[in-house]
Amino acid sequence: MDLLLLEKILLSLFFSILLAIFISKLRGKRFKLPPGPLPVPVFGNWLQVGDDLNHRNLTDLAKKFGDIFLLRMGQRNLVVVSSPELAKEVLHTQGVEFGSRTRNVVFDIFTGKGQDMVFTVYGEHWRKMRRIMTVPFFTNKVVQQYRYGWEDEIGKVVEDVKRNPEASTSGIVLRKRLQLMMYNNMYRIMFDRRFESEDDPLFVQLKMLNGERSRLAQSFEYNYGDFIPILRPLLRGYLKICKEVKDTRLKLFKDYFLEERKKLASTKRSDNNALKCAIDHILDAQQKGEINEDNVLYIVENINVAAIETTLWSIEWGIAELVNHPEIQRKLRDELDTVLGPGNPITEPDTHKLPYLQAVIKETLRLRMAIPLLVPHMNLNDAKLGGYDIPAESKILVNAWWLANNPAHWKNPEEFRPERFLEEESKVEANGNDFRYLPFGVGRRSCPGIILALPILGITLGRLVQNFELLPPPGQSKLDTSEKGGQFSLHILKHSTIVAKPRVF
Repeated sequence: MDLLLLEKILLSLFFSILLAIFISKLRGKRFKLPPGPLPVPVFGNWLQVGDDLNHRNLTDLAKKFGDIFLLRMGQRNLVVVSSPELAKEVLHTQGVEFGSRTRNVVFDIFTGKGQDMVFTVYGEHWRKMRRIMTVPFFTNKVVQQYRYGWEDEIGKVVEDVKRNPEASTSGIVLRKRLQLMMYNNMYRIMFDRRFESEDDPLFVQLKMLNGERSRLAQSFEYNYGDFIPILRPLLRGYLKICKEVKDTRLKLFKDYFLEERKKLASTKRSDNNALKCAIDHILDAQQKGEINEDNVLYIVENINVAAIETTLWSIEWGIAELVNHPEIQRKLRDELDTVLGPGNPITEPDTHKLPYLQAVIKETLRLRMAIPLLVPHMNLNDAKLGGYDIPAESKILVNAWWLANNPAHWKNPEEFRPERFLEEESKVEANGNDFRYLPFGVGRRSCPGIILALPILGITLGRLVQNFELLPPPGQSKLDTSEKGGQFSLHILKHSTIVAKPRVF
């Protein structure tokens, strides 16, 4: 490290300690803060709890400090809530007060400092972006318009797996083919485009860039520089890579997809009543001056990350649990055969008359929640929560995984048992009607993608179970379901090799 830079850091550290002590004394007089571990100047609790603030570590802290606790992570206040009552306060009762988003040094790069919808602060820009995105993406009309495409895509998956001789013997990594399916599902909606194979050069590049974006954004490696600004110079190389990935991705979106739709619109005037793809609606909003070109690109950015990968993680978890619980897989297959008839492929309308399938999906989302801490919230102004003062611009995490896995609220929550949603929890839905179960959040900043994710999950799991007996590879009794967590995510650590033995009808 440059000696001059080191000297500046040490001087900044000294003055920051003095400032932190002074501010701490002032705040101690003004605020009744939530409980938490005793912070030290400058570093706060970072040295005690580390970077890895995943759902399980935060659950352990909740057991020690209570349903609401405060961590001082450098200069950031992090408030974690772990009860249904407090979750309701944050997400519903005080949804406006806690309706903003906190970003960090990496997400500022990937979202252009909040020019997107997911990470922008609560206000006029968010309302405008949400309104513009709802009609082309998040309505029942969209589901009915595109469900034939989703059914076609999973049909192609089934055909490809049946043609692959390894699938029924040594097994295949089914996720790879399902990833192509999910890209096609969303790119049909966005751009009226699909990729023919996993080897499509554009798909390979897109998948690589999106994967690198997710890795960089989800990593805990950069937290120290985000929490403690004087250490930020040490992130220079990391942030440079983030910016390069961001620029390359946005250029790819623009050159290969947006410009193509613009050319198509300028050369072919279609009937006004004809169905448009989502990006046509977004570009219309840009032409009307409601949003700018950067906003359009960041909408595409959000869909690439939030809609594709999260649904894929849930599909992958669902398959793994069905493989590891063959009796549940058989029960689901019996329901499909009984209700639809053997060999009759499940369609989107069928998913609503298959209660056990719905229960399997709910249980997957409960035990293996893709976004276990939801997307963080923030209060722009000083607020009250659970009888405590919450300083302005605190990062608020709702530990939704613990809400859905707390044995005080759920019977044997560690078990994968879909029957719970047909028995004692029969009235609980994924839309947030019960604050113990919030896989998509609830309220103003809930995930609007629920309307797409649930039918895609139902069609995908249903078709696979209809057509195959899903088994672990030879020599294994179960799949490894070790978790890999990130800043927000929860996905399976190792992409499983699965034997898919075709059924004979």
